[in-house]
Amino acid sequence: MKELIRKRISDLRSKMQEVSLDATIIYGTDPHLSEYLPAHWQTRPFISGFTGSAGMVIISSEKAALWTDSRYFLQAEEELSGTGIELVKMRTPGYPEPAEWLKVNLKANSKVGTDESCISVNQFRTIQNSLNQSGILLKESGDLLNDIWTDRPPLPDSAIYEHELKFACTSRKTKIETICAELEKSGANLQIVTALDDLAWTFNLRGNDVECNPVFMAYAAISKEETVLFVENMKLPSELKIKLETEGIQIKTYNDLPTYLKQLPETARILLDPDRTNHAILKNIPASCKIIEGLSVPCRLKAIKSEDEIRNIRNAMKKDGVAMLEFLFWLKNNLGKIPATEYTVAEKLIEFRSKQPYYKGISFFPIVGYKEHGAIVHFHVTEENALPIEKNGFLLFDSGGQYLDGTTDITRTVALSELTAQQKTDYTLVLKGMISLSMAKFPVNTRGYHLDILARKDLWKQGLNYGHGTGHGVGYFLNVHEGPMSIRQEFNERTIEAGMVISNEPALYRLGEYGIRTENLIVCQKAETTEFGDFLKFDTLTLCPIDTKAIDKSLLNPEEIEWLNSYHQMVFEELEPIASNELKAFLKELTKAI
Repeated sequence: MKELIRKRISDLRSKMQEVSLDATIIYGTDPHLSEYLPAHWQTRPFISGFTGSAGMVIISSEKAALWTDSRYFLQAEEELSGTGIELVKMRTPGYPEPAEWLKVNLKANSKVGTDESCISVNQFRTIQNSLNQSGILLKESGDLLNDIWTDRPPLPDSAIYEHELKFACTSRKTKIETICAELEKSGANLQIVTALDDLAWTFNLRGNDVECNPVFMAYAAISKEETVLFVENMKLPSELKIKLETEGIQIKTYNDLPTYLKQLPETARILLDPDRTNHAILKNIPASCKIIEGLSVPCRLKAIKSEDEIRNIRNAMKKDGVAMLEFLFWLKNNLGKIPATEYTVAEKLIEFRSKQPYYKGISFFPIVGYKEHGAIVHFHVTEENALPIEKNGFLLFDSGGQYLDGTTDITRTVALSELTAQQKTDYTLVLKGMISLSMAKFPVNTRGYHLDILARKDLWKQGLNYGHGTGHGVGYFLNVHEGPMSIRQEFNERTIEAGMVISNEPALYRLGEYGIRTENLIVCQKAETTEFGDFLKFDTLTLCPIDTKAIDKSLLNPEEIEWLNSYHQMVFEELEPIASNELKAFLKELTKAI
């Protein structure tokens, strides 16, 4: 594989020479700027061999580099070894930003190419402005990989289906009317919807174009005058197409968007999200139109789950909790008796979820890390790299399901044997962080980076930390990673609002030894109003026992012990009525008070 990667880079350099480019930037996304991609758009793994879900590659005539974040440092080092591509660690002192790397490695008047359909407006502006200072030109190059990717997978053609109203909770008509009303508030009269999860939510439609994410490739234009869905006809079953058209939704082909944009009237006032819209779309909008930059309206609306959606999510959590309970029961009764590896554990997690009502697949491939693999944050286990699991140390498993009534994401770390004092301390410090964020009460207009310290403070006291964010938004039968909010150290201007569903996942990783992560999903709710203002709090949605055998109880204060016991009481009360008879006693044992 390493030789193949070097050959592809060589072929790309030949293509660059043909079109007079000194370097090319591959952002590793698609025209919708998705995190997870159809096979056709998996350009980053094609050119680099790196299989993580985040990162960009720059190839110059002499050098090559890949940027990725701390979740993937270990994985990237292994996958890039022998390819000639250097790893640049994002947000790490001593490592250059992409534009700085280009300025060091290129001369003035050099030309850098990129596919403008796969880079956001803001990304393009940022790197263009930086390069201009050094006399380096950033230009549109198109998709250079197309000529060297001889067996490139075709664009996905999976059928689109309807997310029924009993699950979607709000009709398309109401959502579109709400979007138009919000546009008017911002001074705009048209929204071009580009993000695939925004589209799926707006139209109450789902698809299978991206593994684990129930989305489909399309665009939309929404205004009071018309709603247009740009999608390939073959993807729409005839009955569904007729239904949409009856509701006044025009259907145009996927590739019709540029023509539609170029014909927009001067009166168009377009709300454009510069972080979620590719630069090619901006270039196709006539200069006579007014551009109003701001957060995509569907992105903002779908982040706030309705009471009906939250009620459905709670039902999905019960089913997911039963599946996890069945898995824990299987693990306890089979480990040491039958051969088990990280890969077979991943398969079992999928198997138990697949038996649940309204199950539509996994929300991501399970991350299963035994011993030292647990320290690889997003370890992608395969049959070939899977470690055999024995009754010793920690096993970390992070997994989730897609159900018609919700998306789940949960991590548990369990002790497979007696633990060392250090292991118990580490585990308990991570748990303290998760509990601290769970119990947070905070004023309206608080941002995620304000709350992040709650999950880290006990680790920081011991000189410990973890390199990734603490919380990401989670979709409603949609993408397991959903913006615009987050809980992490980096600045994010979006506030945490009532109705947002967010992960709560502090962690600790000891390189070459083990990893610990405990993750629940939480929903933000109104707490109280006092003379000092309106306050919010979190309610925990996930229903699954936390391994109490790994806890050093002396490190927990009375409030933390009370939270844990109350959580386990809730888990027992919610799961016991729907658990099988053989699991009831097991559940009672796992949730008993400490």
